[in-house]
Amino acid sequence: MAKPGYGKRTAPDQRPRTPHDFSLLPARERYVAAFVDHLPDGAAMSVKQLAKQLPLYGQQAISSALTALSVAGHLRRVRCSVGAGDETRWVFRTFWSRTAHDNEWWTTHLATENTKQAAAPDSAPPPPWVPDEEPPPPSVPSEDPRTEEATEPTDVPTQRTPAQAPDAEPEPPAEAAASETTPSPAYLALARLGHEDRRLPLSADDCAALEPLAAEWLARGVNADYLTSALTAGLPAQVDSPLGFTRKRLTDKMPPRIPTADSASPGTPAPARRVLMECTDCGRPGQPQALPDGLCHTCRTTHQPDTDEAPINPTEAADIKTRMTNLRDLLKTV
Repeated sequence: MAKPGYGKRTAPDQRPRTPHDFSLLPARERYVAAFVDHLPDGAAMSVKQLAKQLPLYGQQAISSALTALSVAGHLRRVRCSVGAGDETRWVFRTFWSRTAHDNEWWTTHLATENTKQAAAPDSAPPPPWVPDEEPPPPSVPSEDPRTEEATEPTDVPTQRTPAQAPDAEPEPPAEAAASETTPSPAYLALARLGHEDRRLPLSADDCAALEPLAAEWLARGVNADYLTSALTAGLPAQVDSPLGFTRKRLTDKMPPRIPTADSASPGTPAPARRVLMECTDCGRPGQPQALPDGLCHTCRTTHQPDTDEAPINPTEAADIKTRMTNLRDLLKTV
């Protein structure tokens, strides 16, 4: 199961479950679709988690299968904003429909979800997104000056210097010095990229060089999970330069700056909650109208079949299946 507020969401307007729900799909897509269809609401829908549960296919095959199911009209991935102002956060959900629907139906459904999000109360915030900071190292106890006094001979007159001149600046305590070295949330998010995906291993110097860009992302209202998913979504098979690749993504995919309640004028209403669809393949966010079949323009062009044949409409495919069944029955009677 995913964290509360994340994961699978069952879409309405579905026919009752039958043994032939996904019979028109290829074997791999039929296998993945049947598994996802039986998952409860709130189940984790990431490629990594599904690959752990489906031993027949790896992560790349699962990703391709989900893309095909998105094109077939069975699922859409979305990002839902919750909260307001500085507390704006994003939750990631996958809407699933056993019955295939066209782009117009999904656009209408997500518009309805937008309305529900705008009317939803703020009483149930999502899990905190800021990564837990590691506690600062324990401070090293300073030597007690009384020990030094005890070791000095008492019969030799010595002139002591004051411990601190009146105009000298006090030294910072050890705890304050340790807290200054605590990594920032942006640095931690970059440092964990290599753990999320081995194709993006960043060194300490790389994280320090990219920290200002990552901090700008967090300053614009996104969270560390959003940042990690945006940087690791749709990676190529091999990344030759993790530093250059991550810098380009941080620059090209920089989210827009959302005005906070403090910066807005007194008469300006707070921004309404919204639902953004994301590309099933690469994770690029956008409006439903701009992502037909759940794919952005680049991924839709990449996955376009080589033939000039138009994709079969789900209704037409069902009619073809019915006619083929009737034809087989007719041949049996001859």
